[in-house]
Amino acid sequence: MADLPTFRTGRLVLRPLAVDDAEAMHHFFSDEEAMRYWSSGPHDTLDQTQDYVRINATDPKYRSWATTLMGGEALGWVVLIPGREGVAELGYNLRRSEWGKGYASEAVAEIIRHAFENGGYRRLVADTDPDNHGSNALLEKLGFQREGYLREEWETHIGIRDSILWGLLKREWEAL
Repeated sequence: MADLPTFRTGRLVLRPLAVDDAEAMHHFFSDEEAMRYWSSGPHDTLDQTQDYVRINATDPKYRSWATTLMGGEALGWVVLIPGREGVAELGYNLRRSEWGKGYASEAVAEIIRHAFENGGYRRLVADTDPDNHGSNALLEKLGFQREGYLREEWETHIGIRDSILWGLLKREWEAL
């Protein structure tokens, strides 16, 4: 989306997700382990990824930023999905070869900062699979509070799954 700003952090450039990021993002979307806790299974073809990236890059419902190392290819993305006035859902993904390097935390923190300082949001929410320990730890590290536990909430490619609901308020972020 052309109206999204670009951000620079210590190691990353977060720029608007583009349709032509699909090939780079296929590394994530075709990876069975990376997609384990995603709401859909791994993509079998690049065409599937192209369709998925196209939606996330062009639909105004999604405010999606590609996570890059100083402007290189997309290693993942961070997305805000506006909901009720002042509230947005946060989502993110990252190529598995880049896990454990702090990139997801750095990227998500920058989008949280933007959402609260410039986006007009008072609250961000996320939901995760209880077994997705990495994502749950990331949200907790960034100040999210566990607000709920929904039993048998999602029917996914790995079966019916529970969901943890997370929330972060602007005032909590500012107090960190």
